[in-house]
Amino acid sequence: MAFDIDLIRRVYDALPAKVAAARQQLGKPLTLTEKILYTHLHPESRLQAYGRGKDYVFFQPDRVAMQDATAQMALLQFMMAGRDKVAVPSTVHCDHLILAETGADADLARANDENSEVYDFLSTVSDKYGIGFWKPGAGIIHQIVLENYAFPGGMMIGTDSHTPNAGGLGMVAIGVGGADAVDVMAGMPWELKMPKVIGVKLTGKLSGWTTPKDVILKVAGVLTVKGGTGAIVEYFGEGARSMSCTGKGTICNMGAEIGATTSTFGYDDSMSRYLKATDRADVAELADRVAEHLTGDAEVYANPEQYFDRVIEIDLNTLEPHINGPYTPDRAFPISQFAAAVEKFEFPPVLEVGLIGSCTNSSYEDLDRSANIAKDAKAKGLRFKSEFTVTPGSEQIRYTVERDGILAAFEETGATVLANACGPCIGQWARHTDDPNRANSILTSFNRNFAKRNDGNPQTRGFVASPELVTAMALSGSMKFNPLTDTLTNDKGEQVKLDPPTGYELPPNGFAVEDAGFQSPAEDGSGIEVRVSETSDRLQLLEPFKPIQSEQVQNMRVLIKAKGKCTTDHISMAGPWLTYRGHLENISQNCLIGAINAYSEKTNTVLNYVTGEYMAVPDSGITYRDNGIGQIVVGEENYGEGSSREHAAMEPRFLGVHAVLVKSFARIHETNLKKQGMLALTFVNPDDYDKIRQDDKVSITDFSAMAPDRHLTVQLDHADGTHESFQVAHTYNLAQIDWVRAGSALNKIREELSR
Repeated sequence: MAFDIDLIRRVYDALPAKVAAARQQLGKPLTLTEKILYTHLHPESRLQAYGRGKDYVFFQPDRVAMQDATAQMALLQFMMAGRDKVAVPSTVHCDHLILAETGADADLARANDENSEVYDFLSTVSDKYGIGFWKPGAGIIHQIVLENYAFPGGMMIGTDSHTPNAGGLGMVAIGVGGADAVDVMAGMPWELKMPKVIGVKLTGKLSGWTTPKDVILKVAGVLTVKGGTGAIVEYFGEGARSMSCTGKGTICNMGAEIGATTSTFGYDDSMSRYLKATDRADVAELADRVAEHLTGDAEVYANPEQYFDRVIEIDLNTLEPHINGPYTPDRAFPISQFAAAVEKFEFPPVLEVGLIGSCTNSSYEDLDRSANIAKDAKAKGLRFKSEFTVTPGSEQIRYTVERDGILAAFEETGATVLANACGPCIGQWARHTDDPNRANSILTSFNRNFAKRNDGNPQTRGFVASPELVTAMALSGSMKFNPLTDTLTNDKGEQVKLDPPTGYELPPNGFAVEDAGFQSPAEDGSGIEVRVSETSDRLQLLEPFKPIQSEQVQNMRVLIKAKGKCTTDHISMAGPWLTYRGHLENISQNCLIGAINAYSEKTNTVLNYVTGEYMAVPDSGITYRDNGIGQIVVGEENYGEGSSREHAAMEPRFLGVHAVLVKSFARIHETNLKKQGMLALTFVNPDDYDKIRQDDKVSITDFSAMAPDRHLTVQLDHADGTHESFQVAHTYNLAQIDWVRAGSALNKIREELSR
């Protein structure tokens, strides 16, 4: 039986009437996205037609999921909310803190030892507040959610940007910061601007070397890293129905890389098969009864241009395998053009490491098809020429593929199997290299490939492809190899060609596992004490942020003016810094150290006008803060792209930054700044970015009059005695302005719950 079956039954029992009411109120056929959103309205938002991209709406998600790196801060905040137990089903998944180095067993044992304090905290706080706890080694959050919790037509939020993975099972699953999770776990309404809806019509059917991963790599090339911002992407058509459920999950997972709020697919036979295979036949039976309400209306899909804000059409019959990168997941190359691109752009031609797995591509189907290539290679006298690693998505996947000989097929050809964890995908990788600064190429089946993302080396060119393509190219050792057309030399000196991959969608003998790694919470957690040592360097109880006062946004100094791409990895790096994700003071020492200073073209060095010296960014911030000087951060387009980590908002807040002014924001990061009581502002005229000088004093002259839909005024007092002013925009509504006035959304929640 599925987890939380009574909740799912309640959702489905109410669904037909709610969908009918929404269709009548909106006066038109409904997309799947609209059905899920309008049937999850919170009572504080009445049923009416809300403006896409305009109106803020309160929702009532069904559940919350948190991974260990973000759960620490989320639960430290929840402990301050005044609740005895979470209001909705919630889970914690220990997947981010396991360093990949030598192999699964040794790496997991070391992680359990080195992270015992954090794991004990997460286990205890979960036990106390009624939260399900998945132990280290159980698997990656998104794979665990897909296997156990996701259900068609449901709505969930998760403290990880790749939470949309659950869209592969027909959910609206949205990545958020920890403060948003606190809202839902505390039983408060959760706010989101009503998203636009982008329709992607898939025709034809995948074959040969082309995979679901190539669909999202193609879409990323079309929409770019910010083309989906403020929108939900809904896939439909015969091509969508022809793909596996886990293939759909891959597409939705990497939708985070186009800035989309989330992505989803309508309920179909592949989802029913997957639910039954993962011991949730009861959910499949319930879903079958209301299947017509778990997909978009037929009129919508017949005339998509009338109902979607934008429509993209992809013919799967002609879609090529793609490779995207480096440094950005939207730089897309069809495989037929990639060898020429390697030459043209002087990408390092030797493929040093191939890595498959991660939350994006670690299903049974992914690993079986890739193992099929490895078996074909062994039979033809080939071995991996590149270092090659495999990361199973969950213990259930690992146990099953080991039983079925899939892991052995990899190992016999020279691969290393890593722990069921995020590992190299998020920078938790002790890479074997003779020069950590050498220009080199790696190819992964992961989702993100920012500079320094995987191994900390800015000279590593990270490329993203399907696990099948990664496997084939790792056998060649070359970035120029095209398995569709090229041959390889085997151990007998013969020229051999790899066969196109085949594999099972689901294990023929069913899934199996001895210990999935789940820990149920206590029925009554009132007697459980959660301890955080005052001397810990990994965990630190939080102090409420104080509200920003009008005088604090006058004569601010520029902490840093970031040039070019500034992702959450630039603002708050992962990798070794994951150690301090539960300690705000210590993690703040990585604040903006990866951002490029527009005034010097360097990272982590800024001029401080208290000391007159160049300092590391966090040190400069602390110096300004301790001298009572407010600060502002300036940036360019899509600022805060990438992870949901709210540390990227909490750290500048801790350092005394009061405002972040950019050309445009990534959705999650803008929300995280708002939640922490900061000012998230955008240039009305993007060219005003160029007016801000290193030695300026920056004031928001009309902060006290801040109101919805009203611009604010920024005044620059230049060191040469001249002055300039310009307008800046914001998207705060009245409730969000109240967060600023209260010091943070959490402060406001605590006030309301204490009444």
